[in-house]
Amino acid sequence: MALTYGTEEYEKAYQEELAKRLESEQKPYLYFSPEWVHLYEKAVQGDEQYREVARDWEGSVALHVEKAPQYGIDYDIYLLMDLWHGECRSMRIVPPETGEAADYVISGSMDQWCKVGRRELDVVKGMMQGKLRLKGDLPTIVRAVKASLRLVELSGEVGGKYPDELTPEEIENVRGWIGELADKFLL
Repeated sequence: MALTYGTEEYEKAYQEELAKRLESEQKPYLYFSPEWVHLYEKAVQGDEQYREVARDWEGSVALHVEKAPQYGIDYDIYLLMDLWHGECRSMRIVPPETGEAADYVISGSMDQWCKVGRRELDVVKGMMQGKLRLKGDLPTIVRAVKASLRLVELSGEVGGKYPDELTPEEIENVRGWIGELADKFLL
């Protein structure tokens, strides 16, 4: 049975799982894995440029990665970013209902998110072209374009291994731990 997001029990279990994964997994971490999200969160929290360009931004943003069984990702992933006036209060992989309740939800396939991470696709242009879908107020997001671009730059600086670079053995490994996370945290 999954834990309830937002409770002390959930946060404690999430932090324990993260510590275990940080100790056992080798860099580069897989894009959108809990350990990658942890590095991304720390990068955003420590970035003065982001704080400056996002000082007028407020609201939560969920990055929704649609399931991609070809990469071992048999569940949708929601990365919730709690962003407030230049501060990144937290980033967590969250259950779908929590992700969908964010102020802004940007959805796309893992292939499109890989293009974003590699800086082959600009997030705002991707939304305008329909390669990424936005739930929320587009004019507000567009006004925060510098903050959005800095978030993308930071994700690229974190680096990582992209799912389309995985071997068949690695894909099965991903399928296993994604299933474990889903049982504990996402469903």
